[in-house]
Amino acid sequence: MTVEDDVYVVDFGDGSGKRFKEAALVPRDLQTPGGLWGEETIRAMFLTHLHSDHVGDYFNYFMLGWYNGLTSRKTKDKIQVFGPGRRVDDAGNMVMEPIFQPPGQPAPDIPVINPENPVPGTVDMTNYLYQAFALDLNDRMRDNFKPDLRSLFDVHDIAIPKGIGYHPNDNPSPAGMAPIPIYQDDKVKVGATLVNHFPIVPTFGFRFDTADGAVTFSGDTAPNDNLVALATGSDILVHEVIDPAWVDVLFPPPVSPAEEALKNHLVTAHTLPEDVGRVAQRAGVKTLVLSHLVPGNAPADHWLAAGKTFSGKLVVGNDLMQLPVGATPRPR
Repeated sequence: MTVEDDVYVVDFGDGSGKRFKEAALVPRDLQTPGGLWGEETIRAMFLTHLHSDHVGDYFNYFMLGWYNGLTSRKTKDKIQVFGPGRRVDDAGNMVMEPIFQPPGQPAPDIPVINPENPVPGTVDMTNYLYQAFALDLNDRMRDNFKPDLRSLFDVHDIAIPKGIGYHPNDNPSPAGMAPIPIYQDDKVKVGATLVNHFPIVPTFGFRFDTADGAVTFSGDTAPNDNLVALATGSDILVHEVIDPAWVDVLFPPPVSPAEEALKNHLVTAHTLPEDVGRVAQRAGVKTLVLSHLVPGNAPADHWLAAGKTFSGKLVVGNDLMQLPVGATPRPR
């Protein structure tokens, strides 16, 4: 989202970097010749969770950003990055997610990758990526005199408050938790809450409050009371949605016990259209934008089912769509 000339980016799925540039979020008078523009206006970045479809383009903003505006930033302030920390309990013990065990069958023996830190958070992931691409990064700094990327980004794990009953496996989204204030500047205040996308934990929803209004992003989640509380009174709620008809197509009868369990997971870890409408209605938002459409090619009328349970404005999101916040959007 943009506030005046500053940009705040939520999640980084496949193609996010190209879509960012195509969206022309950067004012024309700030664009530099040769197409080397884009990221100079990013002020902060936010990750709801670390599933691959939400972080696939994350490091492109670092490496390719060298040639897409990072070195043209008018401020010396680092870009602030916020995302989930390690999958740990209140005492800081790393907690692996349970292994799926089909009914009547023994749990499979599954190897653990990176056993020293098998549940890394956003800071860990970023540092591992610096290491993985060290050849390229070291080359660019020496051959092209690019600045050290670590001097341009400040990466943070979102701290979960102690004593709220949180546990990665037993209580991934404690009921009644207060929103966590995670970021504020002169244009926006950002709060977060734990939502339920088990077994990927922690997973966050984010709310952005500005002088023009408020926008809340659900992240990936099942229907969640914490998200309702976070989104209450927002001008726009951007919420994920899954089409149950697609799930039925994936698993035609006869369905094995293992397939039934996976089918149930897809439905319970995401939100169905009519349930999305109920969430938005309870939160009293003005506009509901359906995003993270699963699958992306489902017929439009499948998504419009959200309108049966929501009385406000319903928008089915598309790439490059731009929506104003507030009654009188600021000109760009």
